[in-house]
Amino acid sequence: MAGEAKIVVEVCYIAPQIQFLRSVQVAPSSTVQQAIEFSGLLAEVPELAMDSLKTGIYSRLKELNTVVRHGDRIEIYRPLQVDPMTARRARANKKR
Repeated sequence: MAGEAKIVVEVCYIAPQIQFLRSVQVAPSSTVQQAIEFSGLLAEVPELAMDSLKTGIYSRLKELNTVVRHGDRIEIYRPLQVDPMTARRARANKKR
């Protein structure tokens, strides 16, 4: 609907070489996926693939089809380099 009010959400993605934080206005019924697409993140970081993204809102994992609310911060998470349990075991073995 053309006269529908918009809500504002932030999309953020942090990597060693890029810091992406953008506020976007979307329709109230928009999903996480739609907000990410509208933000332009995928154009700026072409190595990201929408179907493999891990996303969250304020540090809580959310699916791409989650409806966003005004003021939400959508976070795109990078894959872990090392499993935390493996790293912990390696540190413990190193101390012995």
